Amino acid sequence: MKDFFKYTLATIVGIVILSVIAGILFMISIAGLVASGSASTKAEKNSVFVLKMDGIVSERAEDGGPLNAILGQADMETLGLDDIISAIRKAKDDDNIRGIYIEGGAATFDAPATAQQVRDALKDFKQSGKWIIAYADQYMQSAYYVSSVADSVLLNKTGMIDFKGLGGKGYYLTGLYEKLGVKYQATRVGKYKSAVERQTRKEMSAEDREQREAYLQGVWQHMLKDMAESRGLTAEQLNKVADDSVMVFASVDDYMKAGLIDGYMYPDEVKNIVKQKLGLDDDEDIKQLTLSDMEALVTKKKNKGDQIAVYYAYGEIIDEMASGFMSEHNIVGQTTVEDLKKLADDDNVKAVVMRVNSPGGSAVASEQIWRAVKQLKEKKPVVVSMGGLAASGGYMISAAANYIVAEPTTLTGSIGIFGLIPNASTLVSDKLGVTWDGVTTNKYGNYENDMIFAKDNAEVMKYMQSYVDRGYDTFLGIVAEGRGMTKEQVNEIGQGRVWVGSDAIGIKLVDQLGSLDDAVKKAAELVESEEYYTADYPAKTDWFDSLLSTDEEKGSYLDAELKATLGELYEPVMELRRDMSRNRLQARLPFSTMMK
Repeated sequence: MKDFFKYTLATIVGIVILSVIAGILFMISIAGLVASGSASTKAEKNSVFVLKMDGIVSERAEDGGPLNAILGQADMETLGLDDIISAIRKAKDDDNIRGIYIEGGAATFDAPATAQQVRDALKDFKQSGKWIIAYADQYMQSAYYVSSVADSVLLNKTGMIDFKGLGGKGYYLTGLYEKLGVKYQATRVGKYKSAVERQTRKEMSAEDREQREAYLQGVWQHMLKDMAESRGLTAEQLNKVADDSVMVFASVDDYMKAGLIDGYMYPDEVKNIVKQKLGLDDDEDIKQLTLSDMEALVTKKKNKGDQIAVYYAYGEIIDEMASGFMSEHNIVGQTTVEDLKKLADDDNVKAVVMRVNSPGGSAVASEQIWRAVKQLKEKKPVVVSMGGLAASGGYMISAAANYIVAEPTTLTGSIGIFGLIPNASTLVSDKLGVTWDGVTTNKYGNYENDMIFAKDNAEVMKYMQSYVDRGYDTFLGIVAEGRGMTKEQVNEIGQGRVWVGSDAIGIKLVDQLGSLDDAVKKAAELVESEEYYTADYPAKTDWFDSLLSTDEEKGSYLDAELKATLGELYEPVMELRRDMSRNRLQARLPFSTMMK
């Protein structure tokens, strides 16, 4: 027994010592990762910026840090539009960087305007006299759109180009709910407010078809114009190529004849072309800079003059912080209100550019943010820069600004309100045999239960409709006040209809077509500032802080794995989950704008 206690104690001590040593080694490793991640980069002479067109490009990407690779998430990378634009600008201004090499072509963009902004930045880069070469094994359509700006667009000898025009089909869940014994009850204002149709119809309504066709045609015509200009073709020629569905699976010779590419070759042959551009011998290596290197690149820019804050508001608008394993970024009502109040009280901030990229969401949270923007405007100018989306609630939070700038392919408007409530009385009572009984002190004391489980709830739903009507009237008033219109004028262009940016300017929903830079220039103009600099808010979450944080709204490795496992089913599953936690009153876009 004495030996037993001796060996047991020795084992426990050994485990403790091993744990301490492992902890020390882990912290040393983390310190090394932090040090390497914060190291500054200086471009060597005769360098090339390699822009890999893979992953999902969205408004902003939080710093994943070196742990992404450790967790196996390197192949699921989300690229920040702000980081890509910044890197392209740095490459333009750095004399040591000779050109940009665009590699790969499987990128997905969260909206057409996101792809357009990357392309515009590359076009600006070319105007400095530097070169761009694009090469891929295959180009997805949006990646080809971006890459078509290059001096040379090259393709692998066995590669393909996805060039077919825009479109797609959405799923409708009404048939599924009928089998389950669930019926969704929609209260809405606006004949174009089709967000409820997924749960209430089995096919697209005529109004939704009308607005979607107008939006897609607007975006596609803009893309054709840009690509035709770069490729020395006409929009009509490119449209004819897209109409020939065989072109998706054509040979590289056909792509050449159609003018989509300048040549086809293997990767080592492309490398030789880049070396020729750089004046390198065959045995010399190409000095490459990745997107991460460009983020750490030291610049000579100094913050002088007036500070113009650029506040990023992107994602769905929600009342409270999301929980669980959903990784999407959200605009949290109260958090955004507090952030805007701090900017209003900060004397160093002379003007605010609010970068909005949102499909909308909670009507209540949207109205709270609108009021915060209005209060901010009382102290300093506010200019809104619309990204890929500024629709529904996303437009509501923009309406109070002094000035609104949108991209030509921005999706905006969708001025409308809806409520969506499931009625499961058939499922619960008829199929499962559950019955309900109880008492109340007042007529509507149990209205929430009645909406979901009572077979006859028409009277309750009538009051719910009046609640939605009131929300729509509020929305009309907000837009009318902000845009100098009457409620009647807003109602004519409202009704839940979405508008592409190039059309929105003609109906006074936006003031100017342009980029984030144009919005910043306008803000400087409003404060009569000739010397100014920008500062981004809120600050990005450092990857090391994220590692130590318990905040669940950032998503997780599990979420990435679930997305990879479910594939096309991921969004429907997440949509059902989100419906359970959303505010009853919604000002949200009816469809996704994700572009491959």
